[in-house]
Amino acid sequence: MTTFRPLYDRVLVKRVEAESRTSSGLYLPESAKEKPQQAEIVAVGTGRIGKDGETIPLVVEQGQIVLFGKYAGDEVKIDGVDHIILREEDILAIITD
Repeated sequence: MTTFRPLYDRVLVKRVEAESRTSSGLYLPESAKEKPQQAEIVAVGTGRIGKDGETIPLVVEQGQIVLFGKYAGDEVKIDGVDHIILREEDILAIITD
């Protein structure tokens, strides 16, 4: 497996699979599904560089499930698996149980 560490305030995420059923129990065909906007954080950068040159650590951590904007980030393929590189500011929320 390739080792991957994002730079600065960037975060590497992997989409969480969308439900294949509606709340009423109907199955959705692949063509009708939207790409999920939830993802698991795979790796985080070291932090944002402040005006004084000091590193400000990121709020998010590896393993968290987050919600991000529909068109945010850049899609990349690592070891044949689709991932997205986001800036921390593109993350809208951390999802907790």
